[in-house]
Amino acid sequence: MSLLSIFATAILPIFAISVVGFALGRVRDVDPGPLNTVTVYVLAPALVFHSLATTELAAGTLADVVLAVVAYHAVMILVAEGVGRVLEGTTTGISAIVLVSAFPNSGNFGVPVSEFAFGETGRATAVLYLTAQAVLMYTVGVYVASRGNSEGALAGVRRVFTVPLVYAVLAALAARALNLVPPTGSTAMATLKLVGDSAIPVMLLILGLQLAETNYGATLRQVGTATVLKMGVAPLVAAGVALVVGFSDPTVGRVFVLESAMPAAITPLILLVEFGEGEVGGVPVESFVSTAVLVTTLVSVPVLTGIIALLDAGYLF
Repeated sequence: MSLLSIFATAILPIFAISVVGFALGRVRDVDPGPLNTVTVYVLAPALVFHSLATTELAAGTLADVVLAVVAYHAVMILVAEGVGRVLEGTTTGISAIVLVSAFPNSGNFGVPVSEFAFGETGRATAVLYLTAQAVLMYTVGVYVASRGNSEGALAGVRRVFTVPLVYAVLAALAARALNLVPPTGSTAMATLKLVGDSAIPVMLLILGLQLAETNYGATLRQVGTATVLKMGVAPLVAAGVALVVGFSDPTVGRVFVLESAMPAAITPLILLVEFGEGEVGGVPVESFVSTAVLVTTLVSVPVLTGIIALLDAGYLF
């Protein structure tokens, strides 16, 4: 496939829906909060349950993905922490660089891109990646955002038990283990699929609405380091982890690398606003993270197009 074809089939549809959300956010005062709540508590759990309950990925492959996700985040957190300590003296600044660099937007950006690029296997792998990362985000991520404030960190870590994604995963794995998954064509599974499928376009609209609220004017020059780490270093770390883990299914390995190369996630912004305080390079931390999300999302257009081309050509698997 040519770069233009890859862009048109895997990247352009994602950006087209996100641009609709962005334009809507610019011309109308639309609060993405309620949509985000519906996605977190209804749409995403349905997507996760249906995908994991019906996936044809082997149990060993599922374990490999979880292991790779944990290893990737561990390495990226260590790398970003080291860079942050050298370039940014404040705890808030270091935390912001770590969260922006280590946690990709594997959900409302990664799932649809992976599905467009690698089909049903891409979607199933991306959903598993998203789930594993969600647990890390609301445990390790909360600690990083609130370090120095033990009460805030402890309260934040408890939030992982209120995230429906975790229970959707447990329910799906239990149903598979006990052979209780309803037939794919049953009313229950058809309903879950309908609800889960709606999560993807809604996620993209939310992304556009959130980016429309970003105030990036004064902070562009501050996000260069985080952008290089997220869009330059992270894909290389993911490729190394994938080679070490040695995925038995090449497509799963490719999706893992692609997911890790996604732009910065939006959740760190929520965590830093709720649990952190202070500035990064003289600008409020929320402005820093919002701008990093916007910049990495724009940079991801050529980066992801190139990565998909390399993965399709078999340069890694």
